[in-house]
Amino acid sequence: MNDRPAADPVIAVRGLTKRFGGRTVVDHVDLTVQKGRICGFLGPNGSGKTTTLRMICGLLIPDAGEGEVLGLDLRTRRRAIKQQIGYMTQKFGLFSDLSIAENLEFIARVYSLDNRKARVDAALERLGLASRADQLAGKLSGGWKQRLALAAAVLHEPRILLLDEPTAGVDPLARREFWDQIHALAGEGMTVLVSTHYMDEAERCHEIAYIAYGVMLARGTTDQVIARSGLVALQGEGPGADRLATEIEGREGVLMAAPFGTTLHVCGTDMDALRRAVRPWADRIRFVEAEPTLEDVFIHLMKQAPDNSVMESA
Repeated sequence: MNDRPAADPVIAVRGLTKRFGGRTVVDHVDLTVQKGRICGFLGPNGSGKTTTLRMICGLLIPDAGEGEVLGLDLRTRRRAIKQQIGYMTQKFGLFSDLSIAENLEFIARVYSLDNRKARVDAALERLGLASRADQLAGKLSGGWKQRLALAAAVLHEPRILLLDEPTAGVDPLARREFWDQIHALAGEGMTVLVSTHYMDEAERCHEIAYIAYGVMLARGTTDQVIARSGLVALQGEGPGADRLATEIEGREGVLMAAPFGTTLHVCGTDMDALRRAVRPWADRIRFVEAEPTLEDVFIHLMKQAPDNSVMESA
C-alpha cells in the first residue's frame, strides 16, 4: 500500500464568485482536483457550470475568491494558466471550409508548436482521423466533429482539459468512444473537468460536483453523493405499475415517482413513510427496496435549490 501523501492538487480554488449585473451566477464555489482525475460538473441550465469552468481556465476574472491552478495564482497568472489548458466548447468552433488536417495545422501554428507535422500526424492517428484527414470539417457528422474538436483541444499537450457539454447531440457509440479517449488521456496524467447533463456520463467521472444556481450542493464520487443524499427508494412491479406515478407522487412521504419501462421507481427520505404511501396498491403491485439513482439525487437537489435565474432588483 502506498502511504505517501497525495501530491499538490492541480486545481485548488476557494470562494470563486462571479456576478453579472444584479445576479450572482457563481456563489463562493470551492473545488479541489488532483492530477489525472475526471471531475464532472452537473446542474440545471443557468446554474453556473460554464462560468465556473471559464474562471478556472483564466477566461473570466472572478469578482471574489482565490486559488491556484497548476500551482499558479488564479488571478495574477491567468496567461500562464491558459497556455496549459485545452478547452473544448459545446459549439463546434473550427473552420468548416478547411480539412481536418488543415484545421489541426492551423491550431499548431496558433500555439507556435515545433514539429508541427509530426504532432498533427500523431493526433490524426490517435483520434482515428487519419483516413479522413483531407475531408472538410463542415462535411463531418457530429461524432467526427467531436473527435476533431478533441484533437484540436489537446494538440498542444495541455495539463488540464475543460469540456463544456462535449457530447450534446452525439450518438451513443460516438459518446462511448469519446469517453474511452478521455479516460486514456486521464490515465496519462491529464486532469479533466467536464460539464454534462447525461447521468451515464456523470457516472463515468472519477468524481462529480453538482452546482445549482451558482451554489455547490454536492461533491464526491457517485457513490458518496448518493449515500450522503439521505434518499431511499422502492421499485414497484405489477400490472399497470408504470401508470401510477402521478397518483403516488402526491402522497405524503413521496418526493418523486417515475416510470421505468413497466416498473415504477418511488423515492423519499423515510422508508417507513414510503411503504405507507404505496400500501393502497400492495395487493397488485409488488414493491421492493431499490437503490436511489444519481438522477434521483440531482432532481431532489434541484427541487430544493432556490432559483435565482431571475435578475435581482438593484
